Amino acid sequence: VDCFLLTAMAYDRFLAICRPLTYSIRMSPTVQRILVAVSWACAFTNALTHTVAIATLNFCGPNVINHFYCDLPQLFQLSCSSTQLNELLLFALGFLMAGTPMALIVTSYVHVVAAVLQIRSVEGRKKAFSTCGSHLTVVAIFYGSGIFNYMRLGSAKLSNKDKAVGIFNTVINP
Repeated sequence: VDCFLLTAMAYDRFLAICRPLTYSIRMSPTVQRILVAVSWACAFTNALTHTVAIATLNFCGPNVINHFYCDLPQLFQLSCSSTQLNELLLFALGFLMAGTPMALIVTSYVHVVAAVLQIRSVEGRKKAFSTCGSHLTVVAIFYGSGIFNYMRLGSAKLSNKDKAVGIFNTVINP
């Protein structure tokens, strides 16, 4: 859900800065509801796909997860069957479900930066950049930790660094 909501927020900033005269029409409450509904639908589809795939794994032996929360890489570690297909699915869907929103966020901010650089007053530029700064910080932390956690093959081999990144992402991002 977060990837898509961050994309919707980038689109909101794009409209507010690059298309201010049409902002209220293009970002109406109906459009906002649609963006949230699509975010939830994509996240549900992703979760359902992984749930079905994880149901094919065999689990035997210890059932204690050595992590602060239960997520796919932690479940892969507990499986006594091959998790190669599940890891490949995690990587492929992660690339699709996070890569597409990231490309849209970057595109939005390229347009925003181009528009802000055309503002003549220094004060106006500072205000526009400060509006986007907090969002860009959250995007960087979210995607940085997400890439570290999910976008690597062989993620079943977990370390204490994974725990630290999980806590970092949970505590730092609002």
